[in-house]
Amino acid sequence: MANTYTWDCKTVDTYPTHDSHSDVVYNVHWRLNAESDQQDAEGNDYTATSYGTHSVNADDIENFVPFADLTNDTVTGWVTAGMGEDEVASLKSGLDAQIALLITPTSVTKNIG
Repeated sequence: MANTYTWDCKTVDTYPTHDSHSDVVYNVHWRLNAESDQQDAEGNDYTATSYGTHSVNADDIENFVPFADLTNDTVTGWVTAGMGEDEVASLKSGLDAQIALLITPTSVTKNIG
């Protein structure tokens, strides 16, 4: 089983003005999506998602990037660097476990007719 991971870091909270800059990001609403190369009976890929927020230090904006120049890749870099390799690996491992349970469930809920 091989999973593909995609970050969505496009939703941010900003200060309208801060230290003579406009639209300064201070918080990122992130989502990490995992998609399996395996499919269910209907032909859909198995997927799992984790989400949260990550604070950005707005007081240390030596390398300020104007809001209009921000990309998902840039902000994802901030989030993953701030989390560190171990936390990112743990998130991916958790998503892998969720997908594994979808593929091979250990419990199934059924209705009695």
